[in-house]
Amino acid sequence: MEPIKTEIVVVGGGPGGYAAAFYAADKGRKVILVEKEGRLGGVCLNRGCIPSKALLHATHLIDAARESGNRGITFDAPRIDLAKLRGWKESILQKLGQGITFLAQKRGVEVLTGRGYFEDSNSLRVESESGQRFVHFEHAIVATGSKSALPKAFDLGNPRIMTSREALEIEDVPAKLLIVGGGYIGMELGTVYASLGSQVVVIEALDSILAGADPDLARPVMARAKKVFSEVRLKSKVRKMATSGKQIRVESEFEGQTREELYDRVLVAVGRVPNCEDMGLENTKVSRDEKGFITVGAGQQTSDPAILAIGDVAGGVLLAHKAAREARMAINWILGESSDSTGITIPAVVFTDPEVAWCGLTEAEARQRNIKVEVAKFPWAASGRALTFDRTDGLTKMIIDPETERILGIGIVGQGAGELISEAVLAIEMGATAQDIALTVHPHPTLSETLMECAEVFYGHATHALSRKKGE
Repeated sequence: MEPIKTEIVVVGGGPGGYAAAFYAADKGRKVILVEKEGRLGGVCLNRGCIPSKALLHATHLIDAARESGNRGITFDAPRIDLAKLRGWKESILQKLGQGITFLAQKRGVEVLTGRGYFEDSNSLRVESESGQRFVHFEHAIVATGSKSALPKAFDLGNPRIMTSREALEIEDVPAKLLIVGGGYIGMELGTVYASLGSQVVVIEALDSILAGADPDLARPVMARAKKVFSEVRLKSKVRKMATSGKQIRVESEFEGQTREELYDRVLVAVGRVPNCEDMGLENTKVSRDEKGFITVGAGQQTSDPAILAIGDVAGGVLLAHKAAREARMAINWILGESSDSTGITIPAVVFTDPEVAWCGLTEAEARQRNIKVEVAKFPWAASGRALTFDRTDGLTKMIIDPETERILGIGIVGQGAGELISEAVLAIEMGATAQDIALTVHPHPTLSETLMECAEVFYGHATHALSRKKGE
């Protein structure tokens, strides 16, 4: 079969890869998208962002029903049909996957299903069950994403030891579940299983959960976790695991003591590693860092002039929306258009209960970098809207430049924080000052008001909070 010639080949059909292919096609370029799995969407759609949020929504309903008794509305205990839950979740993924395939067809993007392997800097071999195809390209974009890290000490070949991929299948509801890692994946999936009825224990090596978030934003999540989980152990480490009948025997260290316990399942959530092994990168000029991530420069260029890399495989924060943004930057660079990434604000959202979201400079980063800032905080205990659904555990905070009064960063913890953070991103991108937010009328009663009142706190005249006047 004759080799296919194309201007751009994109390897990986996740939120970065298909965004790059679609954007290039919209710009009139001939594009081939290579994806090894049968459904486009990558980890995010198939084994990450989307299925986890579907399960979080479903299980939040269990908690909401339970807590509604405080309002005089009582429901019977939930009856959980795991097969139906899995089927509902899968229907969402199927619809989204079909939608992406439809968009690819309408844009004229040719999709090749198979594993991409670089023969050299201008040719790619696509291997599938039906044989091999060769693609000759002018530029390639590597967008193969990442996968869950599973340390060798934990990789016993036992299906009861899971990564997020297996945990999202909800094969059963284990009576006792150990989660190794208190990052966003561990805390999100711990929330799901705890709501379904598991006794959840979290072991985290650091002295706090949700590394990267300011401590005051993580605090309400920790408080909630202590209520719904059996235990959260900080500064604790798992030493080894072993199969013990139908359970996993876990040896861990906590508060100077060694513990040996049995769990029905273990979820290992200790980070992610790039998917760039066994794809022929050694046949190109692409270089990788000590952790295996592809090194990139401006415009997502690798050390090979013909190859670019975006998303998780290129390191940095491993977020789908960051990959989608880098997709456009890479295509713009190929087309000779502006692809400057300086100052781009990438928000982070953790869909725990409560949710945590932040963007721009954090308070901890400001301290580490000796940047002089002022911090304004508005507690949701003063929010009428938060009181109406009994979730006053939230907080909105702003990191402000005291000289220019420009907003440098915003953090939010509370129900729906992920839906609120975009206003913060826009404010930082537009170079807004605290006064710009304070003078912007927000509808009442809403959680969005907490941003306005937080800015008013900075000036000392928040309607629903007492605060010092600026200059005092």
